Amino acid sequence: MTKKVRVAIIGVGNCASSLVQGVEYYRNASTDDFVPGLMHVDLGGYHVRDIEFSAAFDIDREKVGYDLGEAISRGQNNTIVFADIVRILKETKTDVVVNYLPVGSEAATKWYAEQILEAGCAMVNCMPVFIAREDYWRKRFEERNLPIIGDDIKSQVGSTIIHRVLTRLFQERGVHLDHTYQLNFGGNTDFLNMLERERLVSKKISKTNSVLSQMQHPLAAEDVHIGPSDYVPWLKDRKWAHIRMEGKAFGDVPLTVDLKLEVHDSPNSAGIVIDAVRCSKLALDRGLSGTLEGPSSYFMKSPPYQVSDERAHELTEAFIAGRVGAACISDPEQDAVPRQSHQAPGSSGNGAAGPAPELGTARVGSES
Repeated sequence: MTKKVRVAIIGVGNCASSLVQGVEYYRNASTDDFVPGLMHVDLGGYHVRDIEFSAAFDIDREKVGYDLGEAISRGQNNTIVFADIVRILKETKTDVVVNYLPVGSEAATKWYAEQILEAGCAMVNCMPVFIAREDYWRKRFEERNLPIIGDDIKSQVGSTIIHRVLTRLFQERGVHLDHTYQLNFGGNTDFLNMLERERLVSKKISKTNSVLSQMQHPLAAEDVHIGPSDYVPWLKDRKWAHIRMEGKAFGDVPLTVDLKLEVHDSPNSAGIVIDAVRCSKLALDRGLSGTLEGPSSYFMKSPPYQVSDERAHELTEAFIAGRVGAACISDPEQDAVPRQSHQAPGSSGNGAAGPAPELGTARVGSES
């Protein structure tokens, strides 16, 4: 097993910049350290410093031709450059390709997915173009014996994860959710691109389905609005989210939650991507193929199968520890992954992962 994870990046914007800087920032972290945003400093034998960037692709003339360390602070997209993607990925011996294309890049993402398959690389699809959750693409990756994690990255603590947790809290505490909205606005190029409303279709689907998946009763389309709302240039890479939830508690008494979240958008997902990249390399090492359903459910908004975030975390820890069936939620014949009631033995902080504890017999993906 090689002790390096060679990673190529598609789209060298703010998210890529945070990813590159994060790998350097935590290069010398101890496995006993608590690192915000990472599951483990050492994940399945791969330290953060084991990530090496092998190639990067963009269409901005101010970035193309520059070293990645310099390109992450340059320019905006304004020109087209053609490259032999497959040849470059093979020559650089890339293990995992991270897709950071702008929201709405449907055709481009599918084109790059074809190149990734041809080059024999794993894929982490951070964008809301549905690849990992679709049967067609999942089978294509299975046929090539390649893993994929997707779709649409969840931030460490972002508007979607907070909205999901509160929705599930309403569900578990017996509050009937009647109406909800989530309004997001920011000042980076992602929000600028989304001023073109047609680019928002898949993003709204991804965020809305992610939240509503935590409910057991349906909510009418007119009672929910979740999605990006506007572009405010002076916010730069900050994002502000407003979430409101209106429901009824015992005695049909009204209950309302109204909150505002402020985050720096791009760093908020960088640690999640570092973990997803290392899980992808573990899958390559273990000969796993197709969509890694357990890790996808934890890292992404639109995985093939939605479970609670607590359960998704359990499945991903079990995957890291090498438990049979932890990559797969959909197959009821796979071995059970037990629920956890405490920190895995042998784990210190969020350093090296310990073995998954034997605590029960719940089926993989079961919510009972």
